[in-house]
Amino acid sequence: MSSVEDRDELLRLTITGEQDVFLVRQRGREVATAVGLHSQDQVRVATVLSDLGRDLVRDPINTRVVFRMTATPVPALVIELSWRGAAAPETRVGASWHTAGRLMTEVRTSHEAGRHGIVLVKNLPDGVLAGNQARLEQARQHLTKLGRSSALDELRAQNQELLDTLDELEHKQAELVLLNDELAETNQGVLALYKELGDELEQTNRGVVALYAELDEKSTQLREASEAKTRFWSNISHELRTPINSVIGLGRLLSAGGERLTEDQRRQISLITESGTTLLALVNELLDTAKAESGLLEPLLTPIDLGVLFIQLRGTLRPVVPSADVELVIDEPPQLPPLMTDEVMLGRILRNLLSNSLKFTEHGQVRLFVTPDPERQRLDFVVTDTGIGIPADEQIKVFEEFHQVPNELQARSAGTGLGLPYARRLAEILGGELTLESAVGRGTTVTLRLPATYLDTSSTPVLDAVLLVDDDADFRAVVRGMIQDLARTVTEAGDGRTALDAITERRPDLILLDLTMPTMGGVDVLGILRRDPTLRHIPVVVITAASVAGLELTGPRLRAAVLSKSQVSPESIRHAVARALAAAPLPDQWDDEDNGPGRTVAP
Repeated sequence: MSSVEDRDELLRLTITGEQDVFLVRQRGREVATAVGLHSQDQVRVATVLSDLGRDLVRDPINTRVVFRMTATPVPALVIELSWRGAAAPETRVGASWHTAGRLMTEVRTSHEAGRHGIVLVKNLPDGVLAGNQARLEQARQHLTKLGRSSALDELRAQNQELLDTLDELEHKQAELVLLNDELAETNQGVLALYKELGDELEQTNRGVVALYAELDEKSTQLREASEAKTRFWSNISHELRTPINSVIGLGRLLSAGGERLTEDQRRQISLITESGTTLLALVNELLDTAKAESGLLEPLLTPIDLGVLFIQLRGTLRPVVPSADVELVIDEPPQLPPLMTDEVMLGRILRNLLSNSLKFTEHGQVRLFVTPDPERQRLDFVVTDTGIGIPADEQIKVFEEFHQVPNELQARSAGTGLGLPYARRLAEILGGELTLESAVGRGTTVTLRLPATYLDTSSTPVLDAVLLVDDDADFRAVVRGMIQDLARTVTEAGDGRTALDAITERRPDLILLDLTMPTMGGVDVLGILRRDPTLRHIPVVVITAASVAGLELTGPRLRAAVLSKSQVSPESIRHAVARALAAAPLPDQWDDEDNGPGRTVAP
């Protein structure tokens, strides 16, 4: 035994027979009292030593019992029972091992220098410092003065412990009865309150049900009104544009009359033509705004070369620069990967902003530049001008339909008041925002912030089998050349039925599908695929010459990526394939009735 253990030792005993078991129990209780354990823990220590002692005396082996205190890892009373022999501790003590595990903080075995043993640990209450030599010495002196008691004395002590425990139990029982009475009284109050709340809740629920019924009716009316408005705009588009174009065309024909027209007639015809052109612009903006409001405009995400787009903007807007006193500056964009966005929508927003600035700038500069913001993962398209500016109280109103800021240039500038509201809606559709800052006489700055999402095809996997479905053999040859790095095997089909036969014969990893084909169209093929449990998970890229923005591929089970034939390139196909692989329906996205959701994913 080390010097540290000698310093912390309180008492040492030996168990050789039944009489020693009584002594160990008695000394265990007295040691527990001396080190500051509570009365219940004193009884627990004594009970464990008694049970273990009875099991140990069954064999003619002397058992050494050592009591000591320890400060690490926490203050505790440690009792070591050890003997020489081959019997394992668990085998020798039997059921009392489980009793010790229940009543002590820790029970473990020890094997050292030919001795087997059991180590009992009981943590001390807070405030009792193990290792305090004054406390240890006081405990040793007290234990040394104790005499050996008889079995009768120990039985009396056990009886007293039992009586104390019974008294404590009776006290707890009385407390429990009191608590039960209080709980019963509280429950009565809770039940009364619950009934009152239940009545109020039932009355509230009736009101909520009535409100929901009214809201449902209003929602139905609003939905029907929205659908009627959408049908109205769809049907009236051709009827409005055709006569207006006819008026403009006839006006130009009349203007070509030349010398046969008087000056007054030429001026009147010019007014007719200008009014028709203004009306056509108003109709176009109204139709586009209505589409944006109804959610019919869906972004077609394609890789955009900002340099090419800016070149197109310069060529388109140069003729509308009002005078030589105004300079249109479109800076070269920074060197960035192709931006993934809708080229048409982005072009419309920027043309709208630049045209607006040119319209209200008499001197100075109108400028467009791009600023990357890597921290926020966005691109800022900034249009600045040195124009007349917008008053502070009008800056919110300029984003309202048909609102025009009154100023000296407004009368000379034809407009509908739909440009900025339309641009802001397109920005929101692209996942961005449009903000404006302006001061009267100092110009205006409009910022379009878009997500900085760039083309990334590095992670597109090489597919084992691809099925290319199109009734144009020449187009299939072009696409086949573009996907040779994406597919090991490419199978072709000229119509929908042939495609289904090819799919049945060998399931492809991807399908490139045209929509308009003889015998069976692409929408029918896609519907059949999504209804078949064994085929519904095949990724599909729809490649079509139709306007992809208006395709009805959003019904149940028609989830596919979409690509316009006019924008087919190796890069756009690679990105569309990546989107199709990500958009393919997963098994857990379909219910038992095969009513899984579908959506159109624009590449």
